[in-house]
Amino acid sequence: MEIRTLSFPADSPPPLPVIVAAKLAGLALPIDTSLPPNSAPTLLFSNGHKLYGTYVLLRYIARVASLPNFYGQNAYESGQIDEWLEYAPVFSLGPAFENACKYVDDFLQSRTFLVGYCFSIADVAIWSALAGSGQRWESLRKSTKYQNLARWFNSILAEYNDALNEVTALYVGKRGSGKPITSKLKEQQGASNQSKSSYEIDLPEAEVGKVRLRFAPEPSGYLHIGHAKAALLNQYFAQRYQGVVIVRFDDTNPAKESNEFVENLLKDIETLGIKYVAVTYTSDYFPQMMEMAENLIRQGKAYIDDTPREQMQKERMDGIESRCRNNSVEENLKLWKEMIAGSERGLQCCLRGKLDMQDPNKSLRDPVYYRCNPIPHHRIGSKYKIYPTYDFACPFVDAIEGITHALRSSEYHDRNAQYYRIQMDMGLRKVHLYEFSRLNMVYTLLSKRKLLWFVEKGKVDGWDDARFPTVQGIIRRGLKVEALIQFILEQGASKNLNLMEWDKLWTINKKIIDPVCPRHTAVIEEGRVLITLTNGPEKPFARIIPRHKKYEGAGDKCTTFTRRIWIDKADAESISVDEEITLMDWGNAIVKQIEKDHDGNITQLSGMLHLEGSVKTTKLKLTWLPETSELVNLTLVDFDYLITKKKLEEGEDFLDVLNPCTKRETAAIGDSNMRNLQRGEVLQLERKGYFRCDVPFIRPSKPIVLYAIPDGRQQTSLK
Repeated sequence: MEIRTLSFPADSPPPLPVIVAAKLAGLALPIDTSLPPNSAPTLLFSNGHKLYGTYVLLRYIARVASLPNFYGQNAYESGQIDEWLEYAPVFSLGPAFENACKYVDDFLQSRTFLVGYCFSIADVAIWSALAGSGQRWESLRKSTKYQNLARWFNSILAEYNDALNEVTALYVGKRGSGKPITSKLKEQQGASNQSKSSYEIDLPEAEVGKVRLRFAPEPSGYLHIGHAKAALLNQYFAQRYQGVVIVRFDDTNPAKESNEFVENLLKDIETLGIKYVAVTYTSDYFPQMMEMAENLIRQGKAYIDDTPREQMQKERMDGIESRCRNNSVEENLKLWKEMIAGSERGLQCCLRGKLDMQDPNKSLRDPVYYRCNPIPHHRIGSKYKIYPTYDFACPFVDAIEGITHALRSSEYHDRNAQYYRIQMDMGLRKVHLYEFSRLNMVYTLLSKRKLLWFVEKGKVDGWDDARFPTVQGIIRRGLKVEALIQFILEQGASKNLNLMEWDKLWTINKKIIDPVCPRHTAVIEEGRVLITLTNGPEKPFARIIPRHKKYEGAGDKCTTFTRRIWIDKADAESISVDEEITLMDWGNAIVKQIEKDHDGNITQLSGMLHLEGSVKTTKLKLTWLPETSELVNLTLVDFDYLITKKKLEEGEDFLDVLNPCTKRETAAIGDSNMRNLQRGEVLQLERKGYFRCDVPFIRPSKPIVLYAIPDGRQQTSLK
C-alpha cells in the first residue's frame, strides 16, 4: 500500500510537520491542493484508503519510516511524543506563542531532544511549528531570549540542512508583514491566497495597522474566566492586524465599583499578558457626555421621564409611549437641570432616548440614557449626581476614543441595532461591532452579583478563593496562565454558544505542569501505619535523588532511609502476609507480619528488605516516609463546585442549588524537602496527584497548605 498523494486546501497552511517528516524519511509525497477550504490534510493510498489530520499523518509517516526511534523506542516514549504532538498547535494561537516558546525553552535546558535521546517526530512537530511561524520565530531566534530553544532549533537545522531548507523555502511564507502569505508552491499553481487557520475569523473592514480595540471591564469585581476570553480575543485581533488595545474601565455605576477592583483588574490583565497602550475611564468623559445629552434634548432626540420604573418597564414591553415623551424642549431642559442638581424632583426623573416605541426590537423602545445616583464615585467623589447608562456611554466613548471594532459577547446581539442608532443620533462615526460567544462553564456562576453574594456571606475566602472562576482564583487553585490562554484561544472567535467542561482546561494544564513539576511524598495522617524492616539500616542514611526523574531543572532532594517507615492506611490494608511489595525509590520488601487491634484496624507491619527482587513482579508500588522528626505537617485541601447543577435554567435561583460541601481538608505528613516549597510552587505528591503550595513552611506547628489541582480525569465530589 503506497502513498498516492498528500492533499490539503490551497488557502490553508500546509501540514508542514508531515512534509518535513516525509522528506527526512525519504518518502515520496506528491502534493495536491485541490481540497475544499477547511478540509483536514489527507493521505490517499494506492488502494483508495485515506487517513485524515496532520498529526495522524505524522504518526503514520513515523511508523513506516526507516529512521531509528522516530516514534520512540518504546510505548512510554511514544506516549510522551503524543503529548508533544498535542502541544504543538499552541504555537499557532497568537498570544500563546511566546508562552509556548518559554515553556519549551525551559524544558530543553539540559536536553538535546524533546523525548529520550533520539530525534523523533516530537522534534519535527515543534520545529515545524516554529519554522512555520516565519518572521515571528526568526526575530526571536536571532535574539538571546530563548537560548535553549534556539540551540535546539539550530542543531536540527544544521543536521538536516538541505532537506529542511528545501521544505521551508517551498512551503513557508513570510508572516507578520500584514500581507497575504504566498508560498512558492501556490505561485507554481497560479494562486495567491492568504493562509488562514480554521479558527481565524476576519473583523469587518479591518485594515492592517489601523485597528484599535478596547477591553472595557466594569470595576465591580475581579476578572473571571469569561472576561479573560474577551481580553485575549481583543489582544489576538490586535496582534493579527498590527493594531492596539486600550483598557477602559466602564465606571458608570458608583454603587458597585471601587478602587480595589480597578487595582485587581489591572493585576489580572497583566497576569494574562495583555499588552495595552493606555488605561482610560468612562468617567474621564462625563463632561462631554453631559454636553451630548443636552444637545440630544435640544434636538428633540431625548426627553426627561418621571414615570415610575416598574410602569416604565411595562410600557416599554407593551410599546406604550410615555406621557412625558412629547414634553417641550424647555420643560425637558428644566428637569435636566434638576437631575444634575440631584434635587428631590430630579431624583424622580431619568433621561430617555426618543427612538421608536413600536420597534419589534425592544432595546430601541426609548432606552434610558441617564439616571440620578447620589452615591459618591470611587474616582471623582460627589461631583456628579447623575450617571450615564452603559447603553449611552458605550457607543459615545467607543467613537470618541477612535475604537474601530468593539468586541462584545453575543448576549448583546439584540442591542446592536440600539448601539448603531444611538451613534447615529449623536452624529458620531460608526464603530464596527463584532460578536463572540460568551464563555460558559459547567457548575459555574459568572455573574459578579452572584459571586459577590458568596464573598459577602463569607461562603468563600475572597475574590481569589480557589473555588471561584476568577483569574486569581483558578491560578490559586493551580492553573498555569499558559493553559488558560491555550484553552480560550483554541475556541477562537466563534459565535456558537457552548457550555464548556472544566476537565478540558485542567487536562491542558496537566500537560504543562507534569513534565516539569517536582515529585514529593506524603502519607495521610489518619490511620498511618509503621512498617518495621527487620534487616533495614541500623542507622539512618540519606541519598540525593532527582525531584523529577526526567527533568533536571526540578533539582534534587534528600531522601532518608530508616528501619521503620510510614505508609498510608489504605496501602497497608491492601497488603497480604508474605506479599512482596515495592517501596518506591528504594526497592522491594516482603511483608511477614500484620498486626491489628481489637477493632480489626492495622496497627503495625513487619517485614524484610528484598532489594534484589524485581519491581516488575510486584503488584503494589508504595510511597513511604522514614520515621524521623524531620517530617513536615501538611494540610491537603480539595475543592468542589459551588453549585450542584451543570447549568442554571433561565429564572432559576442559584440559592436553590448551592453545594453544601465545597472544601475538604486532610491532615498528612510530608518529606522534609517540602520545607523549601515556595508559595505558588506546583508539585506532584506521588500517587496522590498535583498540588499547589498555598501556605509554605513557617514553623513545625503550622502545617504547609497544599491545594489539590484537578488533572482533567478525577471527578470531585466531597462528602
